[in-house]
Amino acid sequence: MTVRAYVPLTSSGLAQLLRDRRLAAPVAAHAVTGALRAAWPDGDEEQWEYAALMAAAAASAAGRAAEDRPRRYVVAVDVVAADPVPDPTDPTTVALVQDVPWSRIAAVLADDTDGADADDDLGWYAVQEADQLG
Repeated sequence: MTVRAYVPLTSSGLAQLLRDRRLAAPVAAHAVTGALRAAWPDGDEEQWEYAALMAAAAASAAGRAAEDRPRRYVVAVDVVAADPVPDPTDPTTVALVQDVPWSRIAAVLADDTDGADADDDLGWYAVQEADQLG
């Protein structure tokens, strides 16, 4: 069984992923956790997944440096384990303690335009399209 986790990146982080073909552990990520389910008991799996994705998108924007492109980037990965990280402000926070190889990357999600609104949905891109997003 695997866990879907959402890893926030910047344009420079995406470029490094494309060079290295892996995410080096430890990796900060977001996922559906027991804490999220407890905080939002009326939610369903789809809503919880979307909450984890958008938390990663917000972390991507917050981590952007001056040299990064003004877009949010999130990599969806399927991993064996994601360790919850206690965070009273974000129940989706997890840590991936093992490297994530390229073969575990399911998709890349990104803003379709520079300076997109924080509430906008991200575009979904197949892994094969990732090199066109930087």
